[in-house]
Amino acid sequence: MNMSFGGGTMKPSGGTIAPQHILIVDDEPLFRRAYRSLLNGNGRIIEESATGQDAIRRLDERDIDVVVLDLMLPDIGGVEIMEWMERSQIATSVIVFSADEAIDSAIHALRRGAFEFIRKHCDPDDLIKAVERALQQRRMEIEHALMASQIERSERLHRFLVEQSPDLIYTVDKRGHFVFINPRVESLLGYTPEELIDQHYSVIVHEDDMERAHYAFNERRMGERATINFEVRLKNKQHGTRHFDNRMVVAILSSQGVYSQDTAPQLNFVGTSGVARDITDRKRAEETIAFQAFHDLLTELPNRTLFMDRLQLAVTQAKRRNQRIGVMFLDIDRFKLINDTYGHQEGDSLLKEFALRIRGCLRSGDTLARQGGDEFTVLLPDINTPDDVFVIAKKMLAELKRPFSVGSRDFVATASIGIAIYPEDGDTSATLIRNADIAMYQAKAQGKNGFLEFKPSMNTAHVKRISLENDLRQALKDGTQFELHFQPQVSVAQGAVVGIEALIRWHHPVQGLISSDEFISLAEETGMIVTISDWVLQAGCAQLKKLRQKGYLDLKLGINLSPAEFERDDLLERVIAPLDQHAIPHDAIEIEITEHLLMKDAESVITKVRQLRQAGLHVAIDDFGTRYSSLNYLRRFAVSRIKIDQSFVRDLRGNDDSTAIIQAILGIAKSFNLRILAEGVETEIQRQTLSRLGCDEMQGYFFSRPLSATALDAFLSGFSLNTLSGTDAQPIRRDVVRLPSPAFTAPACQA
Repeated sequence: MNMSFGGGTMKPSGGTIAPQHILIVDDEPLFRRAYRSLLNGNGRIIEESATGQDAIRRLDERDIDVVVLDLMLPDIGGVEIMEWMERSQIATSVIVFSADEAIDSAIHALRRGAFEFIRKHCDPDDLIKAVERALQQRRMEIEHALMASQIERSERLHRFLVEQSPDLIYTVDKRGHFVFINPRVESLLGYTPEELIDQHYSVIVHEDDMERAHYAFNERRMGERATINFEVRLKNKQHGTRHFDNRMVVAILSSQGVYSQDTAPQLNFVGTSGVARDITDRKRAEETIAFQAFHDLLTELPNRTLFMDRLQLAVTQAKRRNQRIGVMFLDIDRFKLINDTYGHQEGDSLLKEFALRIRGCLRSGDTLARQGGDEFTVLLPDINTPDDVFVIAKKMLAELKRPFSVGSRDFVATASIGIAIYPEDGDTSATLIRNADIAMYQAKAQGKNGFLEFKPSMNTAHVKRISLENDLRQALKDGTQFELHFQPQVSVAQGAVVGIEALIRWHHPVQGLISSDEFISLAEETGMIVTISDWVLQAGCAQLKKLRQKGYLDLKLGINLSPAEFERDDLLERVIAPLDQHAIPHDAIEIEITEHLLMKDAESVITKVRQLRQAGLHVAIDDFGTRYSSLNYLRRFAVSRIKIDQSFVRDLRGNDDSTAIIQAILGIAKSFNLRILAEGVETEIQRQTLSRLGCDEMQGYFFSRPLSATALDAFLSGFSLNTLSGTDAQPIRRDVVRLPSPAFTAPACQA
């Protein structure tokens, strides 16, 4: 005869236990097969269901011991199945094994009686062990249920069940003193039963729960009206025993009155009996999930959700009390360098140490939160003046001057800090955060390692930049707003144009002509520079093809490339493709790079420059002499020409000392067997001085402004040095659009 106990079966004959049934509920066949393989073993029967309805049908047969349940099913959800099991009093243990990352789902499942909640990306051993624990518990439950069915026939069996129960079972008299308590109390709370007999229940009840516990431990009611699932904290005698918060156990308690019939027919109240079940692990899991919902797991700081909640509360209180609030937005400068150089583990260590140092600069009532990545926010309630916030910001920057240990090396991590004050800089939490963020980016743009308070003008610039970014994306999509102009490069000795430099212009439909200084850096930051470079290469090669068809076979085309291009592995292929498409000889193209590029990841850049040279292209260093480039790098870079920056040419006045730098650059070029070209030539005196110093190739407004394709045709056909002005004219204002020419200021090269 099989005896059923709401889920699972047990055969009493011979004291053997029937095979245990496991039901796997998942709509993915691959997962079901994988689970079956993991959980298969002696004494187990494993079945599968692909839908919720099929699972309910199978569970309704009440012989399943453990169900491994996915929450996301095609017909009904896993939570609904658990609710049905609860209503139907199906005692099968439920292990939720789901890919659902939502914290609310985990909490809801646990509260619905799930034995455990495990995510699918966990270690498979976690599922195996959870099922083993659940089967063990089911076996104990079935054994206890079987023994309970025989309790009327055997007082000895009844005593065994009580004493071996995983729950705490007790009886107190009318005074609240224990008259019976089972041995479970020793493993749960550290007391022996003998120690608690004739002791008041308050010995084991937490002080804060005493008033509420009074009604449960003095329960007189019976049946459905009696106390059930009352949550109470129980004090622990031995701190080494299982505990919660180091000194207590959380239990759910059910109790009812005990009566005697000594004075029949009237019942005589003699005390209260109850059962307490340990739910410490479940409470710990719920608290862990709740903590993870509102805190950053790496630094254990409040996350964005909790920070915004506190900020909103602070704003509400500040309005009522007419107070000020300070909000800071912090970003670690150069944090990407740490991750890229030493790895994310060292980066995580830096984030934790950074958080500790910043927290040490704050008051006890302030809030430091991690927004994500290397961004942090600070809430400073109840400040008197903005100067109070500035003092804290200065304290933070001073604290960061001490080096961090990163990869066994010292690293000084600076920060850019934006500040917004309530109510001056915003009267809502969202506005304060946004404005502090804008101020932080302004601080970063002004050199980093500093702080700035938000100003309304910053918002205008921020909105303008976002608008410009959207317009630039639309311009790239449209494809008709860009135009190439070409500035001739002249050989004075030959009296001929030997090359042209391609310069991009953006004709904005509303703002008109926009300088490259306003959009090239934006394009580099947003990744649109790649598309712009491709457009310039394509348009430049198309124009050079037309010029070569007209007989200008010796003309070379100079094209500027962004330093960001040299971070890509497809650089050579993208440069070569338009040349081959338009049948342009590779030696007719000169790629211009900035001197600043020599200072970045030299080995990688050297490799790409050599690839360009090996493909037959010329490579020139633009704006030479304005950076701290090493002559050793210049030797290793396979460049073919250097271009003297116009800042040196502009200062030429004939016989002054300004010729010394140019003489030095010419000497360097001669030593390395490099061609040289002077940029920014605007007057006859500059041309004559450069010629006297030995510089033959020049470029500048003295010869020609950047020209459209049509104007370039006319210029080339009628060019003659004799037609140029021989007067020492005033320099002409520039409005040249280059690709790219990022704004950067550095001391001149030390030759």
